[in-house]
Amino acid sequence: MESNEREPAEAAAPPADPPIDPPVAAAAVPSARPPADPPVEPPAKPPVDLVAEVPVDPVEPARAPGIAGLSAPYRVVTALALAAVGLAACGHLALVFLHVAPSNTVSKQHAQTVDDWIYPEFEQNWKLFAPNPLQQNIVVEVRAEVRSTLGGELVPVGWRDLSAQDGEAIRHSLLPSHTRQNELRRAWDFFTGSHDEDNKPIGERGGLSEQYLRRIVLNRLTEDGAVRGEIVRIQLRSATRAVAAPPWSDEKTDTQTYYRELPWWTV
Repeated sequence: MESNEREPAEAAAPPADPPIDPPVAAAAVPSARPPADPPVEPPAKPPVDLVAEVPVDPVEPARAPGIAGLSAPYRVVTALALAAVGLAACGHLALVFLHVAPSNTVSKQHAQTVDDWIYPEFEQNWKLFAPNPLQQNIVVEVRAEVRSTLGGELVPVGWRDLSAQDGEAIRHSLLPSHTRQNELRRAWDFFTGSHDEDNKPIGERGGLSEQYLRRIVLNRLTEDGAVRGEIVRIQLRSATRAVAAPPWSDEKTDTQTYYRELPWWTV
């Protein structure tokens, strides 16, 4: 049956949405900052029981320089030694001063003590500043008789110039030895001043001067090494010659050499 009514039209379908494309990953844009380093994991610690124990030396405290660095007993000993040396030096200077100073009450009262300390090693000589200084060259020589080590016979040793050896030891030296300059010369002056022309002692210091001179000469003979064997006896002599006058002077000087021989001394 036809009817003027139409069937309801199919409901209009809603408009379809445009298709959505899947998101596109953003293009990588280079950055001015360098990429960060990946974190570094610390190394795994070994077990405690496997770690070797390394002995650590204890650090010693720094020692103070000088005497302060010594222990208490050594500091006491050092202080006492320095005090003794200082007192001895002061005493020596005081006795030398009393010896060279003009005669006074103190030097007269302690004259024997001063002489016992000064003579013979520390005797002072002021002849250089006297109005008439020394104008002679005095040479000390020695000869000896030595017992041979092979056959036991006595072997003579000729004259040896000890003063020339002393002069050779100090010549051209920037720091010449005071002992080499004065020991033998002062010993000979000490001997001649305490003996007469016949070499006999005058006063109490005559025997002391002889012992002093003999000891010096024996030390020189043994130190040189030229005399081998047992020294039985020695003999000394001096060779004195006046210093010639300068060419511009009218003074007449006797430059002949004069000898003074001492008797043989048994060692």
